[in-house]
Amino acid sequence: MRKHNTLIGSPVERTEDIRFLRGRGQYIGDIDRPGQWHAAIVRSSVAHGRLRSVDAEDARSMPGVRAVITAKDLEGPVPTIPFRRPSPDIAPFAQPAIASDVVRYVGEPVAMVLADSAEIAEDAAQRVSVDIEHLEVVADRRASLRNGVTLFEGRQDNCATRYVANIGDADAAFRAAAYTRREQFKVQRITAMMMEPRGLLAEWDAAAGHLTMSGAAKLPFHSRRAMARMMGLPETAVDYIEFDVGGGFGARGEFYPEDFLVGFAARKFGRPVKWIEDRREHFMATGHSREADCDLEIAMDKDGTILGLRGSIWVDVGAYVRPNGMTPVRNVTQFTTGPYRVPNQLITTAAMLSNKTPSGTFRGPGRFEGSFFMERLLDMAATDLRIDRLEIRRKNLITLDEMPFPLAPVRPFDGFGDTACDSGDYAMTFDRCIAEAGWQDKAELNGRLVDGRYHGLGVACFIEGGGSGPSETARITIEEDGTFAVYVGSSAIGQGIETIMAQIAADALEVPFDRVRIYHGSTTYLENGFGSYGSRATVMGGGAIVRAAEKLLDQIKGSAAARFGHAPDQITIGEGAVIGPGGRRASLTDFSGLSSDTKFDNSKNTYTYGTAIAHVAVDPGTGGVEVLDYCVVDDVGRIINPETLHGQVIGAAVQGLGSTFTEEVAYDSDGQILVGSLADYMVPLATDYPVVRAVSLEAHPSPNNPLGAKGAGEGGIIPVGGALANAVAAALSSFGVQPRQLPLTPPRVWQLIADAKKSQ
Repeated sequence: MRKHNTLIGSPVERTEDIRFLRGRGQYIGDIDRPGQWHAAIVRSSVAHGRLRSVDAEDARSMPGVRAVITAKDLEGPVPTIPFRRPSPDIAPFAQPAIASDVVRYVGEPVAMVLADSAEIAEDAAQRVSVDIEHLEVVADRRASLRNGVTLFEGRQDNCATRYVANIGDADAAFRAAAYTRREQFKVQRITAMMMEPRGLLAEWDAAAGHLTMSGAAKLPFHSRRAMARMMGLPETAVDYIEFDVGGGFGARGEFYPEDFLVGFAARKFGRPVKWIEDRREHFMATGHSREADCDLEIAMDKDGTILGLRGSIWVDVGAYVRPNGMTPVRNVTQFTTGPYRVPNQLITTAAMLSNKTPSGTFRGPGRFEGSFFMERLLDMAATDLRIDRLEIRRKNLITLDEMPFPLAPVRPFDGFGDTACDSGDYAMTFDRCIAEAGWQDKAELNGRLVDGRYHGLGVACFIEGGGSGPSETARITIEEDGTFAVYVGSSAIGQGIETIMAQIAADALEVPFDRVRIYHGSTTYLENGFGSYGSRATVMGGGAIVRAAEKLLDQIKGSAAARFGHAPDQITIGEGAVIGPGGRRASLTDFSGLSSDTKFDNSKNTYTYGTAIAHVAVDPGTGGVEVLDYCVVDDVGRIINPETLHGQVIGAAVQGLGSTFTEEVAYDSDGQILVGSLADYMVPLATDYPVVRAVSLEAHPSPNNPLGAKGAGEGGIIPVGGALANAVAAALSSFGVQPRQLPLTPPRVWQLIADAKKSQ
C-alpha cells in the first residue's frame, strides 16, 4: 500500500501545462457562439467633465452595427457596482456601470457599440460623438488640497475614508525616545500586466430567465451576486463560467463596468455578446494600484530598539472606490511595520480620490508600499545611530517565543477582523538569507567603485498575510469508473491549482494522483464559493478538500463495514480498493455515487515571512542600476509543491523588480494617461534580471488550517522595493544619496546623484 502523504511536498509537474504547451488551452478569446455580437466601449477622453450628450446616429448607420447603448438605454437609474466589503463611508463613491451625468477619469465608459464583428464595433465606436464640458481636474491629492475642487457634490474634500492603526501610546514613546527621524516616501501608480487582457461572453436564455457569463476569474461567486443584484435577478439566475486564464495578480476578476454592460446587452437584445479588452483599454480601464505617499516618523532607543511609529499615509484610489479598493489602504495601515516589534503605533491612512482610473489590488497590496517605507526608515536610522543594518533588524524582529504575535488593530472595522502572526522564527529566515546571499563576503563592496560602477547591498524583511477567510467550499464525488471528481470554489488564475488541489485530494483520500480530477471556479459546480485572492487558494481550498475527503472516507468505510460485517475502523482504502479484515476487497467503483460537501471556515490568516537581499551596481554616469544578485528566503509553513511554489516566488520577485525600476502609469496635470502600450510601460524582460534566487522553507507550519500551509503567492514581491532602494543607497553612500521615491529609473537615480553632488 502507498505510504500516506507522499504527494504533498513532491515536485509534481503541473498537469495544466500539457494543454498550454500544446496550444490546447481554451481562453475566453477562443469561445464563440452562433449569432453573437461583438462589443466595443466608447470611453471618455476627458478626465473630469459634465456629460452633455452622446450622439450615436452616425455609428448606428454603419453596416453591421446592431445597437449603441448609453445610460439612457438602461431604462432606469444607472446601477452602481457593489462593494465586496460595504461600508457607509465609501458608499457614495461606488462606480456607476456607465457614465450618465459626469465623467471622472479618462477611460470611463460612456457608451457601448454592438456589431457583427469586433472590427466593425471598434470602427463604429470612433464615430460616436461625445460632448463633455470640461471641469477642473484633481490630478493628485496635493492638487486636491490646493484648488479645493471636489469630485462628488456635497463633499468637503476628496477623502473617501480613513483607517487608523493605534496601539500603545505613540506620543509618549516619542517623548521618551533617544532618537527620532521623520521622512517622506512615495510609491508610484502601476497596474497588473497580465498576458491575457480581460474578456467576457454573455448569453441570455429568455425561456429560462438565465444569464451565463463566460470569462470568470478570481471571484466568480461574488461577480454572480453583484450581477444578479444589478440586473434585478435571483442569484440562481446567473452563472459565471471559468475558462483558462492568462494571469490575474489581483486586478483580474473584480467586477468592472464592462461586466454589467455586456450582460445587460445580452439580456436586452437576446443575443450572445462578446467583449475583449485591448492593451490600450487595459491601461485605462483595468484597476491600477500602489500609488501612495507618506509622512512617517520612527522613534528608537540609542541601541536601535524601535519604540514607536507614527504619521500619515495617503493612497490615491482614483475616481471611484472599486469593489475591493480599500484593501491596499487598509493593508498599508496595518502592515507598514512588517515583521518588526513596534509597541507603540499611530498611523492614519487616507483614501484619496482623483481623476484617474480607479485603483484596486495588485499582488501584495499595501504590503509592498509599507515595506518600502519601513525598510528605508530602518536603513536611515542605522546610519544615524551608527548601528549595523543587519543588527538593527535582528534586534527588532518578532521572535518565536512571541507567537502568535498580535498586529495593531485597524479601525474602522471592515470585515477583516483583528489578526496575529500565526507562527515562525523570523530570525531563522533572516540568518539563512544572509548566508545564502554571501553578505559577509560582499559587505566590503558597499560603496566601492569597481570598473566605473558603485556596488551596494540592501536588505528587507517581510510578512505576507494569506489564507484569507472566511470560508471555502468543496465537494468530492466517486465516479462510475472509481475516480474522484473534486469540485472546489477556488479559481485558477495561473497558479497551478489543478495540480496542487489534486495532490492534496489524492493524499487525503489515499489514492493515486491520476484517480483525481479537479473542477474549479465556475458557479455551476457548487452552490457557493469564495475564489482566489489574498494568497488563499491552497490554504482555504485545500483545507476544504481535506475536510471533504475526511467526510467521504467515513462514508466509504461505513458502507464497506455494512457490506463486510465489520466495524468502520477495520476498513482501509488504498490503490483503488476498499479492504476489510481477512483480505476481503471491494472496488471503489462499487461505491460510485457517494459524495461529500463541506465548507472550511477560518478567519485566521496565515503569515509567510522572510528576508530578501540585493546586490547592485550603479553607473553614476547614466543612473543605470544592474541587479547582480537577488536572493529571497521565506518560510511557508508547509510546501505542497516545491516547483509551483518556486515559480510563484521567483515570478513575484521579478514582478517586484519591474515595479521598482521601470513600471509606472503616469498622468499629466490634466488627468491624461501617458502610457498606452508596452512600448512605454516597461515590464521586465527575461534577460533583465538573470540572477534571482529563492529558498523556501517549511519550518513552522501554520496552526490555522489542517494542511499547516501558508499563503505564499505574494511574499516574493513585498520586500523588493525596500531591498533595492537600500542597495542603491549603500552603493551611493559616498554621495549621501537616499532614495525616497519609486521607480528608480536611470534618470531619477542620475538626478539623485547630481543633486547630492550639488549639496556637497
